[in-house]
Amino acid sequence: MDWTPFLIFAARLCDMTLDTLRVIYVTRGNKYKATLLGFVETLIWVFAIAQVVNNLDNYFNAIAYAGGFAAGTFVGIFLEGKMALGKVVVQIITRKDASNLIDNLHQANYSFTTSDGQGLKGQVKIIFTVIPKKKLFEVDQMVKKHNPNAFVSISEVKQASEDALPAYKRFSGLFWMQLWKR
Repeated sequence: MDWTPFLIFAARLCDMTLDTLRVIYVTRGNKYKATLLGFVETLIWVFAIAQVVNNLDNYFNAIAYAGGFAAGTFVGIFLEGKMALGKVVVQIITRKDASNLIDNLHQANYSFTTSDGQGLKGQVKIIFTVIPKKKLFEVDQMVKKHNPNAFVSISEVKQASEDALPAYKRFSGLFWMQLWKR
């Protein structure tokens, strides 16, 4: 039995997973991780394409190459969702009283800014918070519990000052920075 198509599929699965993660790191400005992933990704790709080119008479190799590409893209996106890399800004706009939501955000130690606004149907409260993406589910649950009809907009953040992060995160970062300097 010829294992070449399976090896090609596995190689493309790995290199496209790394490619997807590399692009995410590039867009977030993490050049060192992106560079390392790019190096490993290219080594794997060279192996995979060499197998396809050296065996052009076997159509299964080309199908495995394309299938690995598609599967690797899917797995890369899936992993990024599980890793929840980076930060997001959550904008919450609600016509309902937001005091309970604001109290919960404060108790959970999230930094946030509130503002009064005017919407199509009257006065609104606007809440902005920058959070680690890993905390998005928690904040979303708070919003659904206290203001289920609120309009919520979520955007990726490439960079945010430390003041925008929860206090526990700022302390942790300072601790590691001081440890690094030693």
